Amino acid sequence: MSTVPQPLASVLPCPLIDRAGPFDPYRVRADFPVLKQSVCGKPLVYLDNAATAQKPRVVIDTLQRYYACENANIHRGVHHLSQIATDAYEGARTRVRHFLNAAQDREIIFVRGTTEGINLVAQTWGRQQVGEGDEILISAMEHHSNIVPWQILCEEKGAKLCVIPINDRGELMLDEYEKRLNGRTRLVSVAHVSNALGTLNPVREIVDLAHRWGVPVLVDGAQAVPHLKVDVRELDCDFYIFSGHKLYGPTGIGVLYGKADLLASMPPYHGGGNMIKSVTFEKTTYADLPNKFEAGTPPIAGGIGLGAAINYLNQVGLDRAAVYEEDLLSCATEALSRIPGLSIIGTAPRKVSVLSFVIEDIHPHDIGTVLDQEGVAVRAGHHCAQPVMQHFGVPATTRAATAFYNTPEDLDALVRGLHKAIEVFR
Repeated sequence: MSTVPQPLASVLPCPLIDRAGPFDPYRVRADFPVLKQSVCGKPLVYLDNAATAQKPRVVIDTLQRYYACENANIHRGVHHLSQIATDAYEGARTRVRHFLNAAQDREIIFVRGTTEGINLVAQTWGRQQVGEGDEILISAMEHHSNIVPWQILCEEKGAKLCVIPINDRGELMLDEYEKRLNGRTRLVSVAHVSNALGTLNPVREIVDLAHRWGVPVLVDGAQAVPHLKVDVRELDCDFYIFSGHKLYGPTGIGVLYGKADLLASMPPYHGGGNMIKSVTFEKTTYADLPNKFEAGTPPIAGGIGLGAAINYLNQVGLDRAAVYEEDLLSCATEALSRIPGLSIIGTAPRKVSVLSFVIEDIHPHDIGTVLDQEGVAVRAGHHCAQPVMQHFGVPATTRAATAFYNTPEDLDALVRGLHKAIEVFR
């Protein structure tokens, strides 16, 4: 990495501060081919990173090389290509283990994404451990994927889904959380970072309080791992789940981390090849971890591509990038706060990447349309977090979510586009 970013464009009110050491977003940006294009005759400004992140050239090349030169099924073949593919896939598992600081490779289960990982825990551990009258505790800021699986389980088991409230800044209310923990609580499942608000939750404190009751904690890390260094052993969470496509990796791949003793106690999620030791018509003996949870042909290319994305992030320096992103978010927050009629939804002091907002008398979809015509890609809607929208009394928000390849000029384009939307619809 080279130098600090260039000066901010004139619309933005604050300079970026170099607290992280040399970090050059312009150099990093050059690694992402998609960012070189134009949309509606304007340079692409991609601010929909909370939905999916763009892919660096090294990930794209890794996928191309696998399909062009190394494509084979894994674990079962003795031929050369199978061995190469198996080594690459299992090597990616090891890289994920180091990335999360998990204790063992067998604690890393490859899944299709965060949604499947949460469903896996709900339908295996949950069906074993949750019974009539029990309670599952989630927060009011959760993504639908961390609500619906628990609702399905509770309906099946006669259990109760309990909710930790949030305040008007979008912070989880820890005193109310502590009050809701009791002898009937079987699981706490919370987001590390809210996809709709950007709130960074105090996960270690949440885990410590739950563990006092002997309650395991699942953390939805989909929005956290692209922006924070995550250490699952330091957090002491029991499950941690994320999606590869938000981590600059391929779609269709994700990771479920679980403590080995918990995973070993859980029944399989899917049945089929690769997750067995032996099969007869009378009895099947299941494979050891992690294979027990990876039935059939896994997402081989996705796993290898995720490993390449993690290698890339290690080279970029996630810690330095995170500080740059923090400054970028601070500048964007200040700039948007100066726009007449604009209200930011979610003003917690500890936030990551996400700015959700509404503008008086303009629908978020209309804002998104005008921004698109200016080449600025944002998300408009409820962000699969309808209870959050209900809490704040809005049907939807416009969401701009930054990544380390975003630049001050990107924020400048966003601000100009918002002023244009105001002119068009007022």
